[in-house]
Amino acid sequence: MPTERLVAGVDTSTQSCKVVVRDAETGALRRFGQAKHPDGTEVDPRAWWEAFTQASAAAGGLDDVEAVAVGGQQHGMVALDAEGAVVRPALLWNDTRSAKAARDLVEELGDGTEGSGERAWAEAVGSVPVASFTVTKLRWLAEHEPENAERVAAVALPHDWLTWRIAGDGPVAEGHSPDGLARLVTDRSDASGTGYFDGRTDSYRFDLLERAFGRRVAVPAVVGPGQQARTGPNGLVIGPGTGDNAGAALGLGARPGDVMVSIGTSGVVTAVSDTSTHDASGLVAGFSDATGRFLPLLATLNGSRTFDAVGRLLGVDHKGFAELALSAPPGAEGLVLVPYLEGERTPNLPDATGSLHGVRLSNTTPANLARAAIEGVLCSLAFALDALVAQDVEVERIILIGGAAQSEAVRRIAPSVLGRPVAVPAPGEYVADGAARQAAWVLSGADEPPAWEVAGVQVYEADAPAVGLRERYADASQMFLTR
Repeated sequence: MPTERLVAGVDTSTQSCKVVVRDAETGALRRFGQAKHPDGTEVDPRAWWEAFTQASAAAGGLDDVEAVAVGGQQHGMVALDAEGAVVRPALLWNDTRSAKAARDLVEELGDGTEGSGERAWAEAVGSVPVASFTVTKLRWLAEHEPENAERVAAVALPHDWLTWRIAGDGPVAEGHSPDGLARLVTDRSDASGTGYFDGRTDSYRFDLLERAFGRRVAVPAVVGPGQQARTGPNGLVIGPGTGDNAGAALGLGARPGDVMVSIGTSGVVTAVSDTSTHDASGLVAGFSDATGRFLPLLATLNGSRTFDAVGRLLGVDHKGFAELALSAPPGAEGLVLVPYLEGERTPNLPDATGSLHGVRLSNTTPANLARAAIEGVLCSLAFALDALVAQDVEVERIILIGGAAQSEAVRRIAPSVLGRPVAVPAPGEYVADGAARQAAWVLSGADEPPAWEVAGVQVYEADAPAVGLRERYADASQMFLTR
């Protein structure tokens, strides 16, 4: 009987590090481990290395693993000096101190006419910079910490840095080679979230990096999809890795025409596409995926915490909240919740607040309020879906994932609001799974990733249309758009 070949996938996310060990041929899960990351919007990367070693040990170690790849949180800034030491704690994607830098960079690239900066950035890199993007964090560093900025010799992303450490590189002070920076690697999906990478040509825009930082610094080499990036200790094959959203798409086996709708703390709507997008409105970020295609993406701020807030108000747990919502009719008898409880990003309304509309004596019931909360969050995601369609992104199948996808009410209501059947896979670590699938792809040397089956997919059809709901939601949210 042939010996099983094992691969590992790593998800170095904002909250934790997760490691899956899978069979390279079938994708069958063999082991799993995880370890927590520190809280906060800036983190010493050494904490990521410690969490990786803990998670790997919890997964039974990697001694019998032939290949590994890392998926990770996008956009962060890991600044390294000439000897590979971290210059300052890494700024994560959710650190917003560079918001002014983002506005300045957009304005500077324009010609002074309204919207010209946004159009220029969208054409250059497919996205209009916001505070999450690495390019804005570099500008912030140059302006606010000039002494630290002067020390920077290279800038990497979180998954780049962890891949580098797994491959055996690190600071000279810890006994590593002084030429380690030359071996930094990344992939096109994560590079596309920096603000200085063009996914159409798969090349860096050093002019934009220099505009932000004032000078050129080293950046990781971009390794092509399915290509080996490094060789680690004991001959370990190391893949290029991927950004988290691209990793999830790879883990789900998403193909052109698939749109992934993720409802967790926030919401994400992203699609696999054969063509790039260049949305000057800034709604759609034109990222790349991990297979050579593109991954246009929109993010909303308000997801499952809206359900938590309304559930607390009604005094019910998650199960009771779902039961209430399903007991109400589609459209909640005209009750509409605009769920901007934490402002909103799509559309860009950071100062907006949540609002309840269509309130009448006859429809003000716990059941209608629970249903309106779910319908409101789904309507905000439908707005994002419409923005993808406006960019000529093909939509054939919707895949619903994230913590809230485990709610029976969300699964059953989603098709009527989104206007299409919804496929719901079993809960899983899809970013880590995508990284493991990439590792198996690299190990095989094949032209395409292995065809691992995604288990437990259920398809939900609309029970009944919510007639007029989308129109009522549009009218209710319009008050914020016209302020």
